[in-house]
Amino acid sequence: MRFPTFLILIVFAMAAASSAETPAEPAAGAVPGALSELMTRLQLQHAKLWFAGKLSNWSLASYEVQQIDRNLEAAGDLLSDRSRIAVTKDRLQAVHEAIQQKDVPAFTKAYSALTNDCNGCHRTSGFASITIEVPVRPPVANQLFVDQFTEGRVLAHAICGTCHVVEDAAKESPTSRPRAPSFLEIADRSSFSADDIRQFLASSHRRLGPDQAMPNPRLADYQIEAIVAYLETLKAKSRR
Repeated sequence: MRFPTFLILIVFAMAAASSAETPAEPAAGAVPGALSELMTRLQLQHAKLWFAGKLSNWSLASYEVQQIDRNLEAAGDLLSDRSRIAVTKDRLQAVHEAIQQKDVPAFTKAYSALTNDCNGCHRTSGFASITIEVPVRPPVANQLFVDQFTEGRVLAHAICGTCHVVEDAAKESPTSRPRAPSFLEIADRSSFSADDIRQFLASSHRRLGPDQAMPNPRLADYQIEAIVAYLETLKAKSRR
């Protein structure tokens, strides 16, 4: 007995639909996609955290700790046993405390303990082949890990503080007369432009200041960028 063609097509269609509705079993040792993606993020944040802390960029280091903590929480939701995440978060808390104290040796020690704990978690979870380490080079080529704001402030005090109030008028006493504009006044000008500041700092500074006597600080490019970063941050803070 021969089945009509349309019945055969219906049988094939039903079989295909049933196959599509049944998810494939994951291979042994496979990691769910969401968890794998979280671990990739954590690996990048782990590397960024190292360079931020070693270069005393405490604001960036604190930010990376927050990101790691958030992603650890998300990873814990995908694991059957959250106890390992709890241990890792304890290690992360020690890193956070070192950052709060701005203590580079304590940060280095806590970071190493965090790294070891991450590897311990991999091994107990069946992923001993995944080993992370203290990075030897920055994870990305397009990010500075130094704290340009702090560097710019230090440079401004050292180079410009004789004539300008750099940070706090109540604590600073520039010797120039008449008084030069403070850095905050410069940043608050409607005409303020980072490019103009770069060009100005790279110039010889002739015909500027009282008696056209403003000195030429002879700044390197990275120093100019640090001072620009300081001024731009002052401007942003004044607008908040």
